Order: sequence, then structure tokens, then C-alpha cells
Amino acid sequence: MSVNEWLVVAGGLTAITWVNWYFLVAGRGRVAVSAATAGGREVRITVDGGYEPALIKVPAGEPVRLLFDRRDSSPCSEEVVFPDFGIRQFLPTGKTTPIEITPPKPGKYEFMCGMSMLHGTVIAEPSASISDSPR
Repeated sequence: MSVNEWLVVAGGLTAITWVNWYFLVAGRGRVAVSAATAGGREVRITVDGGYEPALIKVPAGEPVRLLFDRRDSSPCSEEVVFPDFGIRQFLPTGKTTPIEITPPKPGKYEFMCGMSMLHGTVIAEPSASISDSPR
């Protein structure tokens, strides 16, 4: 192979690595722990090119209210889907939309936009392992 061919291969591998990092890893560092309030547990999720936070810890078997604050106007973010709960909810831009779920048992419960490009995860843990302060 010539030097130019090697450069093309290296560039392609770099692009593949960047795309995988961007869609699978970037922006996943923050973890929200549901906060206990007078009305139950709540987590505010900002929708702006992704979900922030994209990883949420809640106690299993307890209802939690997820407050989706949509700031993004792209068509992809106009809907959120929770397949495990049979929820498909429209999210109006500039408004907060509450969605209440009760994870029945410990485990991971994925949520995504209607086009499945934006992803988030609710992790239900045994009640004793959830504290009321964010990490």
C-alpha cells in the first residue's frame, strides 16, 4: 500500500472512532439521583441535543416523576419513548412535560427520542441504596 492509501485508512479509522465516541460516550458522565420532595421523587431532564442527565438512578418499586424540559427544536427531540412502560409522549418546545413511571424491579430502563437517536437510562436500584443527594 502507498502512503496515501495508509493516510486514507487512518483517516477513516479516526472518523469511525470519533462517531462512536460522540454517539455512545460523550455527555454520559453526569448521573442524577432522584430527589425526594413533598410530592414524591422528581428528576428534571433538559432536552437540548440530548438528555441531560442521560443517566438517572431511582429506587425500584417507587413512583418517580421525570420532568422533561425541552429546549431543542429539532424534530428528533419532539418525542420521548419508554418502551418498557409503553409510554410515547410528545414534548413541546419551551415547556416542561412530566412523565411518571414506577420501575417494578431493579434494572435498567432505557428511554429515547422517537427517532432513536437520543438515549437515556433510568437505573432502578433497591430502595436502600438510593440516597437523597445528587452525586
